[in-house]
Amino acid sequence: MPGQLNLQFPSPDNLHIVVAGSWLLADSLPSPDDIVLQLQSRSDIQRISFDGSAVTHWDSALLTFLARVYRLADDHRINIDPGGLPDGARRMMKLATAVPAEENTGKHSEHQPLLERIGERSLSMWRAAPEMLHFLGEVTLSFGRLFRGTAQFRRSDLMLVIEDVGPHALPIVSLISFLVGLIVAYMGAVQLAQFGAQIYIANLVSLGMTREMGALMTGIIMAGRTGAAFAAQLGTMQVNEEIDAFRTLGFNPIDFLVLPRILALVLMMPLLVLYAGIVGITAGMFVAVTVFDISSFEYYQQTLRSMEWTHIWVGVIKGTVYGILIAFAGCLRGMQCGRSAQAVGEATTSAVVTGILFIVIAASLLTILFQELGI
Repeated sequence: MPGQLNLQFPSPDNLHIVVAGSWLLADSLPSPDDIVLQLQSRSDIQRISFDGSAVTHWDSALLTFLARVYRLADDHRINIDPGGLPDGARRMMKLATAVPAEENTGKHSEHQPLLERIGERSLSMWRAAPEMLHFLGEVTLSFGRLFRGTAQFRRSDLMLVIEDVGPHALPIVSLISFLVGLIVAYMGAVQLAQFGAQIYIANLVSLGMTREMGALMTGIIMAGRTGAAFAAQLGTMQVNEEIDAFRTLGFNPIDFLVLPRILALVLMMPLLVLYAGIVGITAGMFVAVTVFDISSFEYYQQTLRSMEWTHIWVGVIKGTVYGILIAFAGCLRGMQCGRSAQAVGEATTSAVVTGILFIVIAASLLTILFQELGI
């Protein structure tokens, strides 16, 4: 016998739905339109109950019908009593209605207003500030434990990180520094040649690379190379729950993971800045000798006359500050990473952007500070 549907009213506020027969997809089944008409015409219905004792066979066809009834009841704020349904159907409907449908999923064609996006970004930055300060405090305490000799990290890990951020970074630092030295030399030479003062290319390149450009370009390189690597490494450890394992075993993850990375970058950045300055000066010499017929000895002597230890120390100090900021940004975003592959990518991107932003701000403030101090 194909599926049958009968509507009864044991009381004015109770709609009793009797289903019987075979409710299979292959059968000719009744439509729930009668139920829709009853709910629209009678506003006093407060409860819907079922009687499925006469159902012989059923599959998803019955479940589809019941799902439609459940949605109608929800739209009209009517209570459902599934007690009379077959046991399997009752359990399936309980699972289907256990978690409400997520409404904010999928793609939406409407665009978010600009002011709303600005407001959300501002609130996100406001909420991120306490997390950043908390992380800064933990790093400060970790350095305090380092000075007291109680920090928990392996010296071998520190040496491995030093090797990665130092010697392994020399090729890219060499290439970028040489090209920047070429650019500075050519830009200066175009103007100096108007006055026959090409010899001062040595002054321009040596001061620019040693005091400013060497540290700045090395910082940007390390932000994209090392800061991103720190964030990706720590983010992947977050995804694999390795950092939670450190805490469970009694190890402080800040001491064990963050401290060696910050130390390595602080130790290597001054050396990389000095190396970048030397490579940039060499590039300037290449331009002066090959294009403007200045001998290498003249260039060397002019460089020595223009250089002072003050300029070298200014570049080293800036490089050290940039190293601290890059390591802080990379480790911060890595420790804040979520538990998915997408979160690791977002943490890596955020580490690079944050590191470069910190570098630009620090470069501006330090330049103004040294200028006011007459250094």
